[in-house]
Amino acid sequence: MTFKKFIFIPIFIAVLAASMMVLDIFKEPTLRHYLPWISFQAWAMYFLAGCTLKGGGKVMLGYLGGAVASVAIMELAGLLGRIGLVQAALPVAVFVVVIPVISAERVPGFNFVPGWFVGAGVYFGLMGLYKFPGDPGKWDKYLQAGLYLMVSCAVGMVYGIVTVFIRKRYEAIVKGKSA
Repeated sequence: MTFKKFIFIPIFIAVLAASMMVLDIFKEPTLRHYLPWISFQAWAMYFLAGCTLKGGGKVMLGYLGGAVASVAIMELAGLLGRIGLVQAALPVAVFVVVIPVISAERVPGFNFVPGWFVGAGVYFGLMGLYKFPGDPGKWDKYLQAGLYLMVSCAVGMVYGIVTVFIRKRYEAIVKGKSA
């Protein structure tokens, strides 16, 4: 494909990326738990998972699993800290929780472990950096972080699906015209 024909693809993806930012401006009230920085990296995870609906589902399950693993780490570390492990609490909690996370690679549907790690990283980021509205309690904050994570991940999956669909259609049209 010549560059003249290829340039449509980057322009189309740029339009999608810009639309993600516009979506952020107009997200209230239907997408109030949308954060574009999460959707952007989830969009990339769709490609890393193989550009399929099945791969997208694995990303979603990985993000959810990462959130659950993050809560388990925070709760276990808190418990271990209260019983005297103090500085060792977090490393021990991470050690314990990572064992079932890595074991997920043996479970169909949950076996996209990079999704677990990225989901957990984003979840920890939300818990540590994001200011949630009001003064939520610990469990409300866990839930809100999960909503931001999963809504934003779902938006990223939609963008991935649209990107692949349009690109395949466009490439087929270009190939048909040049044949």
